[in-house]
Amino acid sequence: MLRYLIRRLGQALLVVAGVVMLTFVVMRLVPGDPAVAFAGPKATPEQLAAARERFGLDDPLWVQLWNYVRDLVTGDWGTSLHTRQPVRDDLLLAFPASLELVGAALLLAIVAGIPVGVLAARYKTKFPDFGVRVASMLAVSVPVFWLALALQTVFASNLGWFPVAGEYDSSLDTTSPLTLWTNITVVDALITGNWPILTSTLRHLVLPTLVVAAYPTGVIAQMTRAMLIEEAGQDHARLERALGFGETSILTRFALRPALGPVLSLIALVFAYSIVNGFLVEAVFNWPGLGRYAASAISSLDTPAIAGVTLLVALVYVLANLVVDLLQGLIDPRVRPQ
Repeated sequence: MLRYLIRRLGQALLVVAGVVMLTFVVMRLVPGDPAVAFAGPKATPEQLAAARERFGLDDPLWVQLWNYVRDLVTGDWGTSLHTRQPVRDDLLLAFPASLELVGAALLLAIVAGIPVGVLAARYKTKFPDFGVRVASMLAVSVPVFWLALALQTVFASNLGWFPVAGEYDSSLDTTSPLTLWTNITVVDALITGNWPILTSTLRHLVLPTLVVAAYPTGVIAQMTRAMLIEEAGQDHARLERALGFGETSILTRFALRPALGPVLSLIALVFAYSIVNGFLVEAVFNWPGLGRYAASAISSLDTPAIAGVTLLVALVYVLANLVVDLLQGLIDPRVRPQ
């Protein structure tokens, strides 16, 4: 198991190294001069020269690459050209909000997707199976931007059941100020017992969570159904039928555990996908996460911030896959390395 872990860590490091190289190249290909973006269009030649020296833009490319990698390893992710703050600090403020939204959506997708997949496998080729397949296909294919606007229009603007946008009611900052511990509002509100902000945040979470959860719920349901049907056709399932077990018992007691291995791998993929997919959702619901930060960075050609967001998403993707690979070995002994 230790050799397997070391091998997977080595593969993860190679992926991260590739992303670092890619972001460095893209930063150099983006049109525009970072020195001008930082110093301003009315900067004097001396100010531009100072900005270029600060960012090392006059150094040879191999020196710039070395400095870039060295700074990343030491925790210096550069300075945002837009906020004038360290990119790492900006990301530490923006990422928790995105993690809060995507975490809630993924939890909903798992809680809904796996039982729905079991239902479809249990009634294969019957009406429940047909309904699940149609619903999951719609959930996967509907554009998140359209779904966000539709839910916002119907349930927020017309019916008034939920807030239109934001993370919580901004007036609560005055009446019930929140003490930050993790920068994840729901967690901090629970820790400090700030019930007004907790209630407001949960209400604001409902609509964007439903939108972000649509795609992962559909693919998790489809994968669960497919893997359970495959497991139900194995020799062990035939033996269990011969011993008198019913189909529901075979699926839930014997087939579900080995079927969860591929589902876990899929969850790791949709987790990273949901972070990026949530950028549009955050824009519609004015959610203060990575999406809003990335949008402002792109509009202002803030290359250090764009590179920082790209690297953060890549690291999250690699870490999620690494954790899932280890969990697969715990759930299904057949995939454990010898």
